[in-house]
Formats: sequence, structure tokens, C-alpha cells
Amino acid sequence: MLRCHWSGHFAAVWAEREGVIHVDRFAPSPTGLLHLGHAYSALIGHAMAEAAGGRYLLRMEDLDRGRVRPEYYAAIEADLTWLGVRWHGDVLWQSQRLGLYAAALERLEAQGLVYRCACTRRDIAEAVSAPQESRSIGPDGLVYPGTCRGRALPPGPDRAHRLDMRAAVTALGGARLRRLTFTEAGPGPAGETGEIPLDLDALIEGTGDIVLARRDGTPAYHLAVVVDDAAQGITHITRGEDLFAATPIHRLLQALLGLPTPRYHHHRLIRDEAGRRLAKRDDARALATLRAEGASPDDIRRMVGLG
Repeated sequence: MLRCHWSGHFAAVWAEREGVIHVDRFAPSPTGLLHLGHAYSALIGHAMAEAAGGRYLLRMEDLDRGRVRPEYYAAIEADLTWLGVRWHGDVLWQSQRLGLYAAALERLEAQGLVYRCACTRRDIAEAVSAPQESRSIGPDGLVYPGTCRGRALPPGPDRAHRLDMRAAVTALGGARLRRLTFTEAGPGPAGETGEIPLDLDALIEGTGDIVLARRDGTPAYHLAVVVDDAAQGITHITRGEDLFAATPIHRLLQALLGLPTPRYHHHRLIRDEAGRRLAKRDDARALATLRAEGASPDDIRRMVGLG
């Protein structure tokens, strides 16, 4: 029954996608105001979609229940409209799609690739600080040391769900997984371009057992973004180079879930005078603040190097 639900949901989208050469998306989290970095990403993604005669979609990644605020929804749409960024169709809200993420998680569980984890962030930090453990940083921070792997914890509150990365690599054929690639049109942060093969050792040792669903049951970013990109028929993804390291995770999940792989364009980040990446807490560079101070859309383009 799960298989029918899964394939049935995507079949119509994939059929429609066959005749579309370029579908990109802007996918902000409504947990703060958009800043110059968001503007840069939205402007170049929108421009490339328009140049290709394609479509540009808007998705609200609103799964962070503690930080999402309704006023940010309207602010994001107002900022994009002011910039001249137009999106096709209705806005997609992740908070309204929990059943689809649950189906994806069940599909991975049915393959024996998911286990429950009771560890807190403090538990993980203490575990990796032990003398016999190595401390490595992956795309999600500290690489999980596998404390709960193999424990077969029963269902219950405060249980995260993790992907058994080694088992996932094995399920896809081990060494044959090297044939899995993603296309980078960037170049990426180190000049990467073209077909990028997945690095098995980096996935297992340098990325580790990623969280697929958090302890409160909320779907994690990696699972939700892969499902939504497929469900929206996304063919091209334009995003910051800080997410380049997460792309092998997404390619792996696409293969495990039988989902298509978009082309990726990881662009440079917009930084402040000290070279720090802009964050939502930097209200001085929020588009709403700049607009209130009299900036025009052309001014914003010049600020991010597009003028």
C-alpha cells in the first residue's frame, strides 16, 4: 500500500516534468527577515529560470515550530515582489506535507536503513569528546558516533530517527555507488564543476548517520528537501555554496527513495565587511530595513554584485 501511495503521488508530477526544461525554486525558512544573501540567491535563480523559459517556484520551509512566525510569511512574499521576483503557482508549505515525509521515512525503514536514537546534543558532544573517539565535523555539525546504532530502541517520545549510513551505502551496492554523481554547474566552493562522484568514505566517516526525523517527530531538512524537490518537479536547484557539502546526502537519499536528481548551482555567499556570512539576525542588511531606508531594487542588485 505504501508503494502505491508513494509512486502515485509523484507519477503525475514526473509526467508533467518531462516537457519542462527548467524548474527552480526559492525555499526560505520563515524564521526571520530576508537579507542580501537571500536576495542574491533569489535573483540569480529567478533570472536563470526566466532565461530558460522555465518556472520558478516558492516553497516555505516552515518546519521549525519554535522559530517560525506568521509575520515572516508576508514579509518574504513582499520582499520578493518588491525585488521583481515572481513565482509560478501556489506557495508550497512544508508544514502541510507531513504525511508525505512520513511515507518517505517508512520507505527507508522498510529497507532496514533507519534506527531510533535517544541521544541529546549533550550526549553526542560528550561521546565524541571521549579519549578513544575521534571528533569530526560534518555537514550537520559533530558527526554522530553511532551510540544507538544496533540498540533496537522501542518507539517512544524523544526518539530521533537516523539513517544508518553504512547500511545505506551497502544497500546501493557499496563500491558501485561510485557511479552515483550529481551535476554541479557552480563552480562549487573549491571550483568543483561537472559530474561530481559521491565519496563513500566521506559519507560514512565524514557525514555519518544523519537525522531524518527529530526527537519531536519533525522531519529533518535533508529528508524534507529531497521529497519536496521531487514532488515539485524541480530540475535545477540554485543555492549557496554552504550547502554544497549536503548535496551528496541528498543524492544518496534520492537514490534510496527512487527520486530524480536535479542539476545544482551552488553560488558564492554574500558576506559582511569582516567576511562573515550574512545571517537573519543581521537586521541592518535585512531587505525590509534597506527598503525602509530608501533603497531600490536596483540598489540591492548593485549591493550583491548584480548591478
